[in-house]
Amino acid sequence: MDRSRTYNDVVVRQFTIATVVWGAVGMTVGVLIAAQLLWPELNFDIPWLTYSRLRPLHTNAVIFAFGGSALFASSYYVVQRTCHTRLFSDALASFTFWGWQVVIVLAAITLPLGLTQSKEYAELIWPIDVLIAVVWIAYGVVFFGTIARRRVNHIYVANWFYAAYIITIAVLHIVNSLAIPVSLGLSYPIYSGIVDAMVQWWYGHNAVGFFLTAGFLGMMYYFIPKRAERPVYSYRLSVVHFWALISTYMWAGPHHLHYTSVPDWAQSIGMVVALIVLAPSWGGVSNGIMTLSGAWDKLRTDPVLKFMIVALSFYGMSTFEGPMMSIKTVNALSHYTDWTIGHVHSGALGWVALISFGCVYALLPRVCGRQEMYSVRLVELHFWVSTVGIVLYVTSMWIAGVMQGLMWRAVNDDGTLTYSFVESLKATYPYYAVRLAGGVLFLAGTLIMAWNVWKTVVTGDRRALQPVLEPA
Repeated sequence: MDRSRTYNDVVVRQFTIATVVWGAVGMTVGVLIAAQLLWPELNFDIPWLTYSRLRPLHTNAVIFAFGGSALFASSYYVVQRTCHTRLFSDALASFTFWGWQVVIVLAAITLPLGLTQSKEYAELIWPIDVLIAVVWIAYGVVFFGTIARRRVNHIYVANWFYAAYIITIAVLHIVNSLAIPVSLGLSYPIYSGIVDAMVQWWYGHNAVGFFLTAGFLGMMYYFIPKRAERPVYSYRLSVVHFWALISTYMWAGPHHLHYTSVPDWAQSIGMVVALIVLAPSWGGVSNGIMTLSGAWDKLRTDPVLKFMIVALSFYGMSTFEGPMMSIKTVNALSHYTDWTIGHVHSGALGWVALISFGCVYALLPRVCGRQEMYSVRLVELHFWVSTVGIVLYVTSMWIAGVMQGLMWRAVNDDGTLTYSFVESLKATYPYYAVRLAGGVLFLAGTLIMAWNVWKTVVTGDRRALQPVLEPA
């Protein structure tokens, strides 16, 4: 068949499989470090197995390896089908896949070795940062080149979200990573002091706002209507959602720096903008969930749709909790506690992971010559195991965090602290055990998915479902 008349689903398939593989790896590391909080001896006195080195490995693996691969796969899948054209360059698309895998492997080697620039979500050393920039620019060329050669006039709103995330992450990464190299593994940032902190959390919060939100909203706007077989509830609302989100989210970063030496006015701006972001976020949630109007019965029979709608529910909860925690008086209680960990994982597991799982289940059969996954029952099992795991994880951290905040600020009549830090740590141990149980369940669900994906790939027949371009 003429390649110019078919979609390039090879790279989509590669990134989808990578999503599952790196998800299992990253979550395994997460379970290990959660266990180390209960039993520190699990580092076996080996430096590269210590919590301090594995924790950034875990965050990079689940955000950029798992989440990033899901975004690559879904954006390449969606942009071709909404633009009715093949990817701009097969060679460049293949380069983005192999280049991204090299980045991930280098991260997995350097972080346990302690090679880091010690910036949250931006720990990788400068040579890897350069490679990331090159791969990301190539990604942008493929994506925007595909849109430029589209065979329809309209640019579907999902592509707006993908486009915004691609552009913004490029700017964030390059600006935050500007440094003066000293050796292959060492560099000094060009910023210093408060400016470095401001730039870092401009980057750090927008890594959440664009990498972990805007890109995954692109998934939501394509796959929920497609799976529900209904149009988006309100296309006008989706456009308002887009412009409101990208114009406000960018400025919320300083709320990570409350009660620091950052100027009070900057902290206050971060707080106010975070509260404003609640409106467009909930607008998107409402639009996604209301897309099921007239199709609610599908939730009883379609576990893939369950993943997507529950993911939206967690997104709504997280985008309420985040602005609430940015209020200075609330932040005085929550900062540095496990409440923040609960909030992060409510979004990361409940929103990012569940919507990714749903999209993998939706698109993988289509690029492997099947109508559905190898086992729909295993998809259902995965949904319930993961959901129970998230609830255990998040609620235990919420309770532990509030308890820690109250214990740390409790004082006696004479002004001395009521509890020592060790006492608060001892009181937290039972909640660490519950968190570990939740993490184990979530990892078990991911392994169930890995088996199902493997069977779907090996039993599929790519000749049976040729991805032919739709007529313009």
